Amino acid sequence: MKNKFTWFALALVVLFNFQLTAQENDLSMLSLDRIYTSNEFNSESARPIFWINNGDAFITVEQNASGADELIKYSSKSNAQATYLNAAALTPALASKGLSIADFSLSKDESKVLIFTNTSRVWRSNTKGDYWIYDFDNNSLKQLGTQLPASSIMFAKFSEDNSYVAYVSDFNIYKENFKTGEVLQLTQDGTGDIINGTFDWVYEEEFGARDGFRWSPDASQIAYWQLDASEIETFYMINTTDSVYSKPIPLQYPKVGYNPSSARLGLINTSTKQTRWIPIPGDPVQHYLPAIQWVSNNLLLIQQLNRKQNKLVVYTYAPATEELKTVYTETEETWVDLGYPDISANQWGKNDLLLSPDKSAFLRMTENDAWRHIYKVNFKTGAKTLLTPGNYDVATFYTATDTDVFFSASPEDPAQRYLYTASLNKKGTPKRLTPKEYSGVNTYQIAPNGNFAIHSHTDANTPTTVRLIHLPSHKTIKILVDNAELKKNLVNLKLPETSFFQVTTEDDVVVEGRVTKPVDFDASKKYPVLFHVYGEPWGQMATDTFIGTYDILLAQKGYVIINMDNRGTPSLKGSAWRKSIYRKVGDINARDQAMATKELLKKWNYLDADRVSVWGWSGGGSMTLNLMFKYPEIYKTGMAVAAVANQLFYDNVYQERYMGLPQENKEDFISGSPATYAKHLDGNLLIVHGTGDDNVHYQNMEYLVNELIKNNKQFTMMAYPNRSHGINEGKNTRRHLYTLLTNYLMEHNKK
Repeated sequence: MKNKFTWFALALVVLFNFQLTAQENDLSMLSLDRIYTSNEFNSESARPIFWINNGDAFITVEQNASGADELIKYSSKSNAQATYLNAAALTPALASKGLSIADFSLSKDESKVLIFTNTSRVWRSNTKGDYWIYDFDNNSLKQLGTQLPASSIMFAKFSEDNSYVAYVSDFNIYKENFKTGEVLQLTQDGTGDIINGTFDWVYEEEFGARDGFRWSPDASQIAYWQLDASEIETFYMINTTDSVYSKPIPLQYPKVGYNPSSARLGLINTSTKQTRWIPIPGDPVQHYLPAIQWVSNNLLLIQQLNRKQNKLVVYTYAPATEELKTVYTETEETWVDLGYPDISANQWGKNDLLLSPDKSAFLRMTENDAWRHIYKVNFKTGAKTLLTPGNYDVATFYTATDTDVFFSASPEDPAQRYLYTASLNKKGTPKRLTPKEYSGVNTYQIAPNGNFAIHSHTDANTPTTVRLIHLPSHKTIKILVDNAELKKNLVNLKLPETSFFQVTTEDDVVVEGRVTKPVDFDASKKYPVLFHVYGEPWGQMATDTFIGTYDILLAQKGYVIINMDNRGTPSLKGSAWRKSIYRKVGDINARDQAMATKELLKKWNYLDADRVSVWGWSGGGSMTLNLMFKYPEIYKTGMAVAAVANQLFYDNVYQERYMGLPQENKEDFISGSPATYAKHLDGNLLIVHGTGDDNVHYQNMEYLVNELIKNNKQFTMMAYPNRSHGINEGKNTRRHLYTLLTNYLMEHNKK
């Protein structure tokens, strides 16, 4: 008997290993290695473009046969190609190879090209580096700021008369005559506590503000921000791996309830270096200044938000007379958005107001009625003209021509986006330009003349395709990115079906969702379900965009994957839907998710109520924790990545925008914080965080760990050393993270 059992067991092991090998060799089945360590399912994307000739042509970066960067010019009308600046022209003297182009811009007369290269990271983005100028007048290539350390220049840009370039280095502003090489340091007091021409961490993170100065049209003045961050508390991250001794990493970071940096706006004479400060009303600490822009040599537009961010004031300022005039005021009981977060918006950080072509008015989206609409506001009178009437939301707007404004909307389906135009000067019904065959999410980069655009399209089953199109016909001139290789490789896989649904909760809230069912789905079976969540005002999840390879892999492993959008998410369901989350982040959004899940478990018999999991990142990590702690009877397994465990630990601009000031309603912050409910954990919990996260600090992880320990709750944790919020630094990090998540999910959803 013993020998028979041994041989039988051995046969089972051989059979099991054979099945595993067969699965691994089955090219119709995805694996984590195929997703994260091969190029098989990489997605192509279009390189940045620069419109020229008012949009009749554009320039982009491409690589030649040797892999060197070049600038290529394309005709918008025909897509005819010509080399604009070849690799040889972009090769410095005595250098063995040409410049690698991170970004580029042209002078106003298009006679000079500014090349950004050798970049390094400041907070989220690579905004520091070296700048070179190629001058077509004499066919020369020259580096700027050679007197400064390598890779230390930020935001270099031409004056409109093409005589100078200004830039920031080490918190000071410089002007350089690029022909003579003469450099003039315009500000002297930049230290890190005093910040000239750029911003602190929170302005960049929450307002998208990086470039902090603006040339006047005649180049006689530069308008610039000066921030005083000397009173901002320092948060220290700790690097324990790069040396025998640990190293503190200081970060000026204003937490909730703590004052932000003071901010003021100056006009500096570019010849005398003398600064005049613009007399903007209000306490400079208790107000934000997210945008300034020149309208003409003697007119500036200035935007100011109060600390609570529920009042926006737009001023005009005339430098010649020093007259400051209020031209527009917008207030909300909740909050006022500068740039509304949306999946179709591609202008994050561009806080300037869109001007009408004659510069007599600016365009502004507001939510002062039941829907988000575009208004034209006259500079002189402040008179408002509604451009987009109707019971629907504008998602974002792109540009304006002499006659029309181009914007994104989807009146029938909040999961989708389409291009519309509305008259800028007369009443009329907005017109949809996106053809019916492009069902899904469509985004655009529109030429200044409104005659051409770069069009990107995706849907739940289709990776992005990018086209050059003619407007208003929407006729394709050229497909720029087809992702043909990715699409070909996807066809060889066993693919799941994805569909969209609505569910009404017991609170009579209608929640939109997206469901991806397992391959070979059988409605008579019971499947484990994974809810992928976010649920805060900066993200919509149930969108008609490509589901991605990770969801395909999970569907192949037998999971139902569901995304849902609760109240407070930036869905196109009206202002009340989005603003209802005010002072209730962590409460009504978590309840909507849980009650919607409860209804689905009743309606869909194929969902296994004993195998309900949830996961999310950042705000989605916070949502995951709240669901696990507040609704343990529903959610059995949770995986929270980079979560805010205590809302009082996050930055003031974001959290105060949606929650108010803790000095007035601290109880709301406590009520919305997951750590408050850690004692109720009853399921399987994995928490993951990067110790170098400068956004959601690792402090959140350790605070939550202490709460769980205090309440004798068992859990699993993973700390990624020195990784930031995206947990993507270092070799193999993403492969490791998604292996961890997948294995944890599989382990705790066995039958």
